[in-house]
Amino acid sequence: MPNSQLVAHNETQFKKHVVELAPKIWTAVGFAASTQHMIEGDTSVTIVDTSESTSAATNVLAAFRTHCNKPVGRIIYTHSHRDHISGATVFCEDRTIPIIASAAFASDLVGQDAACIAPNKALGRRTMAQFGIGLTSQERISLGCGPGDRPMEGMGAGHVPPTQLVAEDCDIDLDGVPAQLIHAPGETADHIAVWLPEAGVLIPGDNWYHAFPNLYAIRGTPYRDFAAWADSLEMLADLGASVLAPGHTQPVFGKDKVREVLMTTRAAILHVMQHTADGMNAGFSMDDIATTMRLPDDLANLPWLGEFYGKASWSARAFATGTLGWYDGNPTHLGTLSSTVRAQHVADLAGGVDALLAQAKATEDLQWRLELCDHLIALGQSAQALKADAMEALAEIEINATARNTYLWEAKKLREGTGS
Repeated sequence: MPNSQLVAHNETQFKKHVVELAPKIWTAVGFAASTQHMIEGDTSVTIVDTSESTSAATNVLAAFRTHCNKPVGRIIYTHSHRDHISGATVFCEDRTIPIIASAAFASDLVGQDAACIAPNKALGRRTMAQFGIGLTSQERISLGCGPGDRPMEGMGAGHVPPTQLVAEDCDIDLDGVPAQLIHAPGETADHIAVWLPEAGVLIPGDNWYHAFPNLYAIRGTPYRDFAAWADSLEMLADLGASVLAPGHTQPVFGKDKVREVLMTTRAAILHVMQHTADGMNAGFSMDDIATTMRLPDDLANLPWLGEFYGKASWSARAFATGTLGWYDGNPTHLGTLSSTVRAQHVADLAGGVDALLAQAKATEDLQWRLELCDHLIALGQSAQALKADAMEALAEIEINATARNTYLWEAKKLREGTGS
């Protein structure tokens, strides 16, 4: 059985419905990996974020139309991730409407230059694994940030580039609704929050959602500035919003609760930074820093900091690499051994390949089993099925949706003979 907390998070945070945030302001949750928001003005509506696919966007628009039939007058992108910008064509009834985004808008998934030197194949594979593309809906029970079972036709197909770029914080008239666009770097450097002061509604993009923040995405991302993210959360908390409508998961109501979720998430980020820095300063290995990473009880027990999407131990590694690079200060790591040579040394210590295989089968430590299987595979031994078994067992106890999806996706590839 899958982790019960992950199942409960999926059932509660991604329930499909349109929520009224305030009079004439709505958010659509559970229709796609991300949420979408509609703000009714005098003669038109503003759409904030447009989902990951044209099929999801079509469903969202139909649901919004049960509340308001005014034409779409403008679209705002809170940031450039694909799951927020890929359904715009569905909402662009008039292709001349402005599409507003940060001047720093730069998607890492859309519009990549094919001629540039970049590990795009690796990124594509990891992205498919993280989001469980190809797994059944029963296997892919959650994305951590959205429902595992959602329409995927037209994935990435409906993106329209921004036509109006915002370089500084500004006031903006959303057809009679006063708003502010506020630069708030966090999960991406190009985040802008939409603040509706008269209604007390704050749309922060992906700088907050009901899960431990995805400070590092295992699909692979440039360094996400932890300090800037923490600063943005404090700045957003100081706005005094009474409603928080995140880019994923259900909205939060109540001024005190909004401030609490934002500031405790900030505290969690600062804890990861401090724990990692303290360990690095003490000369600890990155493995030891990551395996001892724990949130304090007053943070760890908060439901919105469960590791359903981001993971504190992964974040520690990302912070260390993002601040000081790959070298951990241990001169042993200035050199390296190939996987095959290291595996042969381990096999020799174990008493041979057969003894190494016996150890891999006998150990109850699933992580150790995976590592031993990697050594065996490097030596040309048939340990793929054993490794797949271990990953599937880890998936069933894993609270983190992206880890679960990756374990199951990679196990499937091993059984198909296309993994390693």
